[in-house]
Amino acid sequence: MLRVLIGALTYLTVSLPLQAATYELVQVNDQITIPWGITQLPDNALLVTDRQGSLHHIDSSGKSTQVSGLPNIVVQRQGGLLDVVLHPDYEKNGWIYLSYSAGSEDASNTAIMRAKLDKQGDTLRLSHTDILYMADAYASGAVHYGSRIAFDDNGMMFFSIGDRGMRDVNPQDLSRDSGKIYRLNDDGSIPKDNPFVDTKGAKTAIYSYGHRNPQGMAFNPHTKQIWAHEHGPKGGDELNIIKKGDNYGWPVISYGVNYSGTSFTDLTEKQGMTQPITYWVPSIAPSAMVFVTSPRYPELEKQLLIGSLKFAKLVSLSLDGETISKEVDLMENLGRVRSLHQGRDNYLYIGIDGRGVFKIVHK
Repeated sequence: MLRVLIGALTYLTVSLPLQAATYELVQVNDQITIPWGITQLPDNALLVTDRQGSLHHIDSSGKSTQVSGLPNIVVQRQGGLLDVVLHPDYEKNGWIYLSYSAGSEDASNTAIMRAKLDKQGDTLRLSHTDILYMADAYASGAVHYGSRIAFDDNGMMFFSIGDRGMRDVNPQDLSRDSGKIYRLNDDGSIPKDNPFVDTKGAKTAIYSYGHRNPQGMAFNPHTKQIWAHEHGPKGGDELNIIKKGDNYGWPVISYGVNYSGTSFTDLTEKQGMTQPITYWVPSIAPSAMVFVTSPRYPELEKQLLIGSLKFAKLVSLSLDGETISKEVDLMENLGRVRSLHQGRDNYLYIGIDGRGVFKIVHK
């Protein structure tokens, strides 16, 4: 067992398997309630979103400053301020990308915006704000916003929107937002080679469809593909390689059942629908994910880390090309793991609901 200091005379107890016994968590911030997204600026300061509707700048000394200039955010149930990602050429253009739930409490959906960070004395503010995508708002309850953002090595921006709780309406309908992964140019324009640009009535930003609620997405530096995982219902969480124009089947096919235990489909596969790389039964409730390339963790080379909300653990998947060769629980008893980030300083950062943000270091 490992005791980690998280505040004045307060410790978080962490159970580590033998292979991970050299790791410990170093507290970065203990005031962010739901640290949904983490990214790191060139000066090693962190930008961290709190789903409750605030954006935090945490400098290398640990000083935390709230950033003003946020848009109108619908903070309700699973909605709020969600992901934050830097443009791959941030040092040249200064663009920061954010996802959040927009609209009203009666009808909302995911929006994507970009902005720049201005500093005036001790004050930090977003400027040059530009809404890049505003999904159609649906009156369907404040669930399944998806909302992860990732860039590929060509500078294309991918983002996810969950089915918004409208299982039988949104995911298979290309004319409706939600239950999709989208691709835009970095300025919000539609790429000319998007798969449905010539499909009558389709949302032309769509890149793939048939998704339930993708809350983890990252560019795989080894295979040069976007990978994403998504929440299933009761069982059936999936890890997928996102391919142009593919239909991932929700809710026609699934390895899960209704929360009541009843079945909503008898199919786990169907021609024309893409199978996951792997799936989890029972559900682990996956959150963020990161492909480890940092020289600080050579033992995690070619590992994919995925956080689990339900089981309060960090899962490590060993990669062999497009297949998973091994899965282990890397760290346990952490709390609800919400976010992961490999920083520019090559440290791994982890956000835990109700605990805050930590750096993972060797003991």
